[in-house]
Amino acid sequence: MSSATHTVNIHRVLRASPEKVYRAFLEPDAFAKWVPPHGFTGKVHQMDVRVGGKYRMSFTNLSTTKRHSVGGTYLELTPYESIKKADSNEAPNLSGEILVSVSLMPAACGSELHITQEGLPENIPVEFCYLGWQESLRQLAHLVEPVSPD
Repeated sequence: MSSATHTVNIHRVLRASPEKVYRAFLEPDAFAKWVPPHGFTGKVHQMDVRVGGKYRMSFTNLSTTKRHSVGGTYLELTPYESIKKADSNEAPNLSGEILVSVSLMPAACGSELHITQEGLPENIPVEFCYLGWQESLRQLAHLVEPVSPD
């Protein structure tokens, strides 16, 4: 089996402040709400938000009830600007570390979001990653863009 890896780059502009978007990545209830792709539910089991801290969550397919878990370690956290983490999938056929970098920049209408996933295993089709991110980021927009009073 080849050890080739792939990289995915995502760019999105959101009508929400970098602070709000940053919190959506690091608050367990928010993360579980927007990360699972369509057809899946998500549950955060651990989220120790600090450099060296770990997180773990599971996804359950609502149709088949099959579950898989992912986790990772936070490598860098710059409040409201960037997150770097090393992710891993607990499925044996998807082993390996995936480096995820998230950067946020203020934009005239809210935030610019850049996400890079490096080291995706060859057996994960890049097209599926892009589709999954598109679904998740639409859900993120629904979560962070509404402006509601306190």
